[in-house]
Amino acid sequence: MTSLQIKSSISRNLLVHQSFVSKIPMTLIVPLVVACIVLLLFWLGWRYFLGGARLQVEQAPIAIPSNPTFVPVEDIRSDAAPSRLPGAASAARGWLQNRWLLWMVPLLSLSLVGGVVAITLHFGGYHQDSKFIPNEYAHGNQIRQALLEEKLVPPPPLPPEAFIDAVAEKPSLALDKADRDWSKMDPAFVQDVLRVMEKMKARGFPMVLLEGFRSAERQNRLAGGSVKVTQAKGGESKHQYGLAADLAPVRNGKVVISERDPWAMQAYTALGEESKAAGLGWGGVWSFRDYGHVERAGSLRALLAHKNK
Repeated sequence: MTSLQIKSSISRNLLVHQSFVSKIPMTLIVPLVVACIVLLLFWLGWRYFLGGARLQVEQAPIAIPSNPTFVPVEDIRSDAAPSRLPGAASAARGWLQNRWLLWMVPLLSLSLVGGVVAITLHFGGYHQDSKFIPNEYAHGNQIRQALLEEKLVPPPPLPPEAFIDAVAEKPSLALDKADRDWSKMDPAFVQDVLRVMEKMKARGFPMVLLEGFRSAERQNRLAGGSVKVTQAKGGESKHQYGLAADLAPVRNGKVVISERDPWAMQAYTALGEESKAAGLGWGGVWSFRDYGHVERAGSLRALLAHKNK
């Protein structure tokens, strides 16, 4: 066999060994290591404490006098062979005195092994399942994830020509007087709306902000007009607090708000799905349908109380 053949054979054996090791699941490595440690500690305890001590006691010869009658101390010959009884007794006494080690070693060993297993499981993440994480922890993870996410920037405003058809479609909305300033809205809500708009764009429905912040005076005009636009009066709408926005799809550079347009209704349906997924409220499920309306979920009183804390 040439040196090249030997090297190729060694490399094949290494690859087989590596592939075999890679197939061992990580969840089996920790129990195997723990089992080896327990067996090693058990052998050490038996060899040097329990088994060895008993073996010494059992093997220690005890001299038994042939005549059990009482022998005075004075009659013991000084030149007699020393009895091996003190040695056996001392071995037995030493075993009894060190008996507490028989309990301490297993307890310390189990504590050590338990600590190693707990630390390994904690840092390995094997002790928990994401399905059973308490809600407060899951909510905390969502908050941390939101903080780590890159802040989105509102898109540049469309020219007034893009809203001509929308203004003509529903003159009662007075969209030419609507406020589209993103900076007047709640910053956290703005980020939620921008993420929804990104999802909508990915689904083929680019959206535009029709109206964000709305003053109480404008809200009263829309609620008290000849054509019913909204049922909320000034101060009763989330628009006044920057917690609501009206969106509309854009097609070929033009804003489309007609509910009779099938494509626009597909866009509004998708808007409802994405808003629900983002935890926002959608006006398309109200008795007074407002398909382009998205808002912060929850009652206005609760939202304001939380905001004022």
